[in-house]
Amino acid sequence: MEEQKKYKIHFAPVQGHTDWTYRNLHEKYFGGVDAYYTPFIRVEKGDSFRSRDMKDCDPELNTVQRLIPQVLGGDPMELDVSLEMLEERGFTGVDINMGCPFPMIARRGKGAGVLSDPKRVRELMEVVKEYPGMQCSVKMRLGWENPEECLSLLPVLNDTPLAAVILHARVGTQEYKGEVNPDAFEAFYNQCKHPLYYNGDVLTLEDIQRVTARFPRLEGVMIGRGLLANPALAMEYLDGKELTSEEKYRKFKLFHAELLAAYAERLQGEHQLVMKMKTFWEYFMPMTDRKILKKIHKSNKLSQYNEALARAFVPGQEEG
Repeated sequence: MEEQKKYKIHFAPVQGHTDWTYRNLHEKYFGGVDAYYTPFIRVEKGDSFRSRDMKDCDPELNTVQRLIPQVLGGDPMELDVSLEMLEERGFTGVDINMGCPFPMIARRGKGAGVLSDPKRVRELMEVVKEYPGMQCSVKMRLGWENPEECLSLLPVLNDTPLAAVILHARVGTQEYKGEVNPDAFEAFYNQCKHPLYYNGDVLTLEDIQRVTARFPRLEGVMIGRGLLANPALAMEYLDGKELTSEEKYRKFKLFHAELLAAYAERLQGEHQLVMKMKTFWEYFMPMTDRKILKKIHKSNKLSQYNEALARAFVPGQEEG
């Protein structure tokens, strides 16, 4: 019997969640991910970078096997500065974000806001051609408002030496709401000459299998919120089976405990620590009983937070 093809799983960057601490511990406890991406690095005041962005991609802090820094697409001069800086620091791969849907970014013609401007996209791709030693990928959406916008960009994308294209099957104005559009994705898929990754609402093993069955020529899938909700998802896909309830709760508990300890060392004060940890529960373990989740989100002190956690990591607390 022919062995079933295994598609690559890339961990999408999620601002405020997937920093170097999280990424390192995710690979330690779960793995199954072929590449981790940093939240996008911002250029400020012409040619300077935020110190926290630079720290987040510091090779000495990152222990994951493959880290791909992400930069914000939109301004060709900023892209040039970013690629030069990353190349000088020894990176051989970088992802250009042309998919961020947040209005503050998009209104400035960056992220997904650049997709309705083919001329500007062409200028960005010309910058990419000036860095033949860099394996550049593009993360994008179907368009800003119109899902056919991506098709008008295909000629210039196909003509650019890209390592991959990651396509989120929504338009920018949807942000993360509403249905994904696999038919519009298929139109792009049929004409894209680069290795292609599917992104958008991949939350379960069944989702991965459904997407790869419909689009068998994919290189892989990029998952963000699905991996935040179930950190074991990529590992389960690689192993071809889900963790048992007991295994999942045990691994989640160990992962969370080390994550909490790591942020306790990095952050100042109990309040800041609790606020940080609560953000993970926007996605983490959605099967947890609603009453327990409510207690976690209402916690203001570490003692309250830990009291709620004691019940969260007990098998049998799932909703339903």
